[in-house]
Amino acid sequence: MVKMTEPPRPPGDGTAGGYPPGAATPPTVSDDDRTWAMIAHFGGAIAMLVTGGTLGWVPPLIAYLVKGHQSPTVRAHSVNALNFQLFWSTISIAGYVLGICGSFFIVGLIFFLLPLAATLIGFICGIIAGIKAAEGELYRYPAAPEILR
Repeated sequence: MVKMTEPPRPPGDGTAGGYPPGAATPPTVSDDDRTWAMIAHFGGAIAMLVTGGTLGWVPPLIAYLVKGHQSPTVRAHSVNALNFQLFWSTISIAGYVLGICGSFFIVGLIFFLLPLAATLIGFICGIIAGIKAAEGELYRYPAAPEILR
């Protein structure tokens, strides 16, 4: 059983959203920032699917260049998406190059499956991140190195 030293405050008692004075309140995200964050994530996912896993990094880069310097929220989302999509686009391109250069059928087939996997990973994770961005949350992509900060 947990004992409380002070009862919780109702939302209408003059404190910010029921938080005690001096406590950090959750940051509010404007609709414009949320839209640009969703563009970075959903755009990257769609670009990965449409371009076969090669240009998923373009929409997050556009979001970063347009609004990243004005909004810390958009910057965080676009850099996060850009790091992820750059990584998986590089893997996809490497798979295409190695598949074309593969001298044996099996080696070529294996390296043509790599871009397919990278495309699906970029698409699925981008959709999940876009949904989280719509909810106002920052999604941390799995297997995404921090290329840009």
